[in-house]
Amino acid sequence: MTAPTPDGTLRRRLGLSDAVVVGLTAMLGAGAFGAFGPAAAAGGAGMLVGLGLAAVVALCNATSSARLAAVHPESGGTYVYARHRLGPFWGYLAGWSFVVGKTASCAAMALTFGAYAAPGHERLVAVVAVVALTAVSYRGVERTARVGRVIVVLTLATLTVVVVAALGGGTASGDHLLPFPGADARGILQSAGLLFFAFAGYARIATLGEEVRDPARTIPRAVAVALGVVLAVYAVVATSALLAVGPDALATSSAPLRTVVEAGSLAGLAPVVQVGAAVASLGALLGLGLGVSRTALAMARDGHLPGTLAAVHPRFRTPHHAELAVAVVVVLLVLAVDLRGAIGFSSFLVLTYYALANASALRMRSDERRPARWVPALGLVGCAALALTVVPAAVVGGLVVLAAGCVAWAVRRR
Repeated sequence: MTAPTPDGTLRRRLGLSDAVVVGLTAMLGAGAFGAFGPAAAAGGAGMLVGLGLAAVVALCNATSSARLAAVHPESGGTYVYARHRLGPFWGYLAGWSFVVGKTASCAAMALTFGAYAAPGHERLVAVVAVVALTAVSYRGVERTARVGRVIVVLTLATLTVVVVAALGGGTASGDHLLPFPGADARGILQSAGLLFFAFAGYARIATLGEEVRDPARTIPRAVAVALGVVLAVYAVVATSALLAVGPDALATSSAPLRTVVEAGSLAGLAPVVQVGAAVASLGALLGLGLGVSRTALAMARDGHLPGTLAAVHPRFRTPHHAELAVAVVVVLLVLAVDLRGAIGFSSFLVLTYYALANASALRMRSDERRPARWVPALGLVGCAALALTVVPAAVVGGLVVLAAGCVAWAVRRR
């Protein structure tokens, strides 16, 4: 039995496999079922190149984040790292970017669930999903990890069905990849920025630093395992989908992987994919909500957000006020935005967040097992390049949010 903790602290209950599951639940549903369509619209068959670029940037970010998390095993992720390494303002800006960007990610995943689970009633069903999953996470992170295990297994099974149907349905052709890459450099970079949205779930592991046992060892290992699994899965699924139907069909579909299955002789498996996609989206929403609420908790402790968000439930030891506040904002976004806009907006702000993580890693000392200097440097440059090439409206909206955060900081300081 875990020893009780003082009021205001979280309990270390998660092992390596639990932490890996939290990362997988946040990543798998987001990429496979939410981002492939917009990425194909931007980069055509060149989205495979974009996937590779997004993976390189994600790997750099993951390495920097894991090394920093081992030195700073607290809830809050880059908000904590940047505050210690770069100064209070940069920590605040990282936290602000994360909370706003990932709240938009939650809305995107809720809308993805609605699109697969109940076409025509997406928004209503998305709201119900947000409420239900908030009730699960409210009662404790151990329960969340157990639910996440089931979701990960179902998601991997569904993606296996998609690959089998894509390659065995009689429509797969190398001609669907021509011309390759089929887009200009900006289109490929834009697809990479959108696909980065799919890889950002490994941050959920770092933000759970206060709830993981032996964080100096567990967090780096969990990040590496989760990211490696997801990279392999995405590469196989994306290539199979493009071979089966080509980029144009993916770009115009609201449920691209269902379209892949329906195109071939194994179309009878489409309902299985529809159910699996809905479950995977729920998993991503579950993992994303964990990270946002924990960062809000850390910022509230430091006075950057209302103090009530720092409350920890006396029985479940969860940041229950933060979780409820995040759920309310996500519901409002679900009622106001569309899926592609939410993904682009989220990508810009999350790339800003990771740029600050890499900048923080550059300030680590040699005795802290810092990564090779080129790793955070490449991650920093990559984040900046991808952030500035996502959908223009998302760039403008993201800059407005960052400016609003800076104004709020200045007002509070005065």
